[in-house]
Amino acid sequence: MIVAIIIGCEIGFWILLALGLASRYLWHRRTLSTALLLAVPLLDVILLAAAVIDMRGGATGDVRHGLAAAYLAYSIVFGHRTIRWADATFHHRFAGGPPPWKPPAGGMARARYEWALWLRIVLAYGIACVVLLGLVWLVDDPARTEGLVAFMEGLFKIPLIAVLWPLSYTLWPRKVESASS
Repeated sequence: MIVAIIIGCEIGFWILLALGLASRYLWHRRTLSTALLLAVPLLDVILLAAAVIDMRGGATGDVRHGLAAAYLAYSIVFGHRTIRWADATFHHRFAGGPPPWKPPAGGMARARYEWALWLRIVLAYGIACVVLLGLVWLVDDPARTEGLVAFMEGLFKIPLIAVLWPLSYTLWPRKVESASS
């Protein structure tokens, strides 16, 4: 059931986002657009409530509950940024807006950008762990929550692997071509 809710929330995210942007730029219904885009975080509340209800109902914590926590953490840390990116892209493509912002191509500016992105990944990992630890505390049954702790440990691989990008841009910065070249 949790997997179906995760999938439903992911689909719902993109549907609400697409309808929100279409309402803003194609149908010129700004109020409707705002309402649709403000509804996006409600999907996270639904997902969190479903995970809590499932665990309180006797479920054994496993990768499904871990994915729910990771999805929630991603939404908290990257959701606004994702919506802003989609808004700029949609505005450019369908409403004649300026091209969307792109990260720096190289040099130390790109390294700083990559380190900031990595710090967001670490923050998302931390939020996922807090949610999972909250579930562990709420259930208070080590036999049913050992899968959540294992998921946290496995999830640590993401920031560990992701640190390779900012390190590579710091140690081997790509040269930025000047505008006169």
